Amino acid sequence: MPHGRLYGLLLALMLCPLEAGAEVIISHALGLDAPPRYGDNFDHFAYADPQAPKGGSLHLSAFGTFDSLNPFLDKGTPAEGLGQVFETLGQRSEDEAFSVYPLLASAFEYDPQDRSWMVFDLNPQARFSNGQAVRAADVAYSFHALMRDGDPGYRVMFAGVQDVQVLSPRRVRFTFRSRQDRSLPLLLASQLPILSADYYQHHLFAHTTLDKPLGSGPYLVDSIDPGHQISYLRNPHYWGAALPVNRGLYNIDRITYLYFRDAVVAQEAFKAGQYDLRMENKAKNWAKLYNFPAARQGWVRKESLRNGNPAGMQGFVFNTRRSQFQDRRVREALAQAFDFEWSNRFLFYGAYRRDDSYFANSELACPPGPLHTEVARLLSPYRAQLPASVFTGVRIPVSDGHGSDRNNLIYAQALLKAAGYHVLNDQLVDAQGQALRFEILNAQPEMDRIIEPFIRNLEKLGIHASLRNVDVSQYINRMRKFDFDMTISTFPQTLSPGNEQRNDWSSQAAARPGSQNIIGIHDPLVDHLVDLIQQAPNRQALITATQALDRVLMAGWYVIPQYYVDSYRVAYWNFLRHPQVLPRYAFDIGTWWVDAPAETLVRQRQDAGD
Repeated sequence: MPHGRLYGLLLALMLCPLEAGAEVIISHALGLDAPPRYGDNFDHFAYADPQAPKGGSLHLSAFGTFDSLNPFLDKGTPAEGLGQVFETLGQRSEDEAFSVYPLLASAFEYDPQDRSWMVFDLNPQARFSNGQAVRAADVAYSFHALMRDGDPGYRVMFAGVQDVQVLSPRRVRFTFRSRQDRSLPLLLASQLPILSADYYQHHLFAHTTLDKPLGSGPYLVDSIDPGHQISYLRNPHYWGAALPVNRGLYNIDRITYLYFRDAVVAQEAFKAGQYDLRMENKAKNWAKLYNFPAARQGWVRKESLRNGNPAGMQGFVFNTRRSQFQDRRVREALAQAFDFEWSNRFLFYGAYRRDDSYFANSELACPPGPLHTEVARLLSPYRAQLPASVFTGVRIPVSDGHGSDRNNLIYAQALLKAAGYHVLNDQLVDAQGQALRFEILNAQPEMDRIIEPFIRNLEKLGIHASLRNVDVSQYINRMRKFDFDMTISTFPQTLSPGNEQRNDWSSQAAARPGSQNIIGIHDPLVDHLVDLIQQAPNRQALITATQALDRVLMAGWYVIPQYYVDSYRVAYWNFLRHPQVLPRYAFDIGTWWVDAPAETLVRQRQDAGD
């Protein structure tokens, strides 16, 4: 699921009367804290090269399998790359915290005093790939279909919409339940995929399918080998190619995703030239893998591309719906058994930093140590119901790097004793003699080397944890039903958190299968902080509320923090090119292009296989 953002509405282009005492702003852009970077007559985004040549082909890898070309449901496993087929009303820029510019819409209309509605004027040139115009009726249909049958995340994201009205063939009005939710208009502009109402008169939206979808985006599904491969062709008649938000983007004619079920096989496939670009997420591979002949000879390049993205949180995730994980002291105790310093030294070649925040690598992260004034003031009324560490600072375990830090395990024992556990016959049991045991669900076999040392340390505490590896489809289905004890997962974040926080942490989401609140957090204070984030009137209020949420989540020990890296590690065959200026807040393959003469030479080298 795409994540939402919190925005104000800026940069008026004209004023016109709406009703007595009211004015309408017709704007070319939506933003939060400052005027969007690009004016109403901008030519292209700074990170896109409008002179980039079109053409060539690109092979990418995907993991697992797929059984659906409908990416909007909470069932089935959709194929990679389907986002290139569909479009939204607006396009966010990737070198701003969040600003939205017209895409299918040509303008955004609103009343800056009222803020209870927004009108989207559709671009008269907007077309689906079958040549049919994109109409206001398609926008209304898309909203209703997603709210009725789509992934539950849409219902959370757009819950604040009260009504949708088709005003004319190219004008659609959204009315909001509250004037306080400034994020909602921006979410509608940038996160609502627009579907063809006519197409879904003949195709069942609520069902998974392998029928080729109809969208308005720059690519078409060209061919599929179900579960193994999907290929997209750049639409030569794409209606929006000349829009400022698209100039210099979508340069590659054909993009093919090849599926691999084994990470080692995927590594070898890249070395053999079966696919062309690899985002490396393993420090060991980054240090050791790229010394094969093609890399030594310059056929393959590797680059570390810095980014300014919030790193979010990656960690061992507790399912607090399970009885053994409902005590915060137990969760904190188990965190002492993960030795990050040893892992970073012996497994990761010192490449990572410890994750100590749900918003790491950004100003939204709550600083370590005692709370500063604004966050402390916000949380003080709730002091009696919060652990002391919220105010004094959360103790992230630091080890001596030998793999089993004695002091950390002693601290874990004290926490477990306070929670009512004791060791009996080498097993940790509660007052009723029930052993503390659980299963770690995993769909990434390469993570076994991180999980297994953790399990060994748990055994020293008398805790039996087992590792259960499953395939991706089974993993997705079990996670949708919250059918797990512990897993490894990530919680990505943005610089402007908003409505998506409800799907991650709210009590409502905890009770709804398929939501992102896999932890099962059900806390009125967390719900309140999410409300404050969503309704923040300015950037400082947003930062304060987000840092408060960050500290409450960290002190709750809902995850055992792992690690992050603040750059993209990219290896690619040396016919791909990218602009000198890269987007700060995303890795966007759409800005890259193919050097045709170089591709000819590389393909010959790949085919030779020597």
